[in-house]
Amino acid sequence: QLQPVESGGGLVQPGGSLRLSCATSGFNLRYYAIGWFRQAPGKEREGVSCISSGGSTTVYADSVKGRFTISRDNAENTVSLQMKGLKPDDTAVYYCAAEWSPHPDFCTLVGDKGHYPYWGQGTQVTVSS
Repeated sequence: QLQPVESGGGLVQPGGSLRLSCATSGFNLRYYAIGWFRQAPGKEREGVSCISSGGSTTVYADSVKGRFTISRDNAENTVSLQMKGLKPDDTAVYYCAAEWSPHPDFCTLVGDKGHYPYWGQGTQVTVSS
């Protein structure tokens, strides 16, 4: 069973930066599309960004466009989410999710309806002064 593991969360001041990483062991992530999702207290889970298995396609939620950058390093078997210009509204638990993808150019921010069967435990990101 593929088990993504997130790291890099923490407390940061507004305007600051954090870099989240998603890794796993025993599975080669190069064959998986990866999505980052987040859930704030009292709110529904939302898709933040995703990257296709081939790395050529990236998608961002409107709320993070221009501030977040997703990337993958297949040699290191990791996917990262660089977050800059963080706002208090970015405070949430961030989850990495994986989906086997034979299509190297496809990823989606839809976290259900059969997508992303593999989820990490999440990492807390808190943006506060």
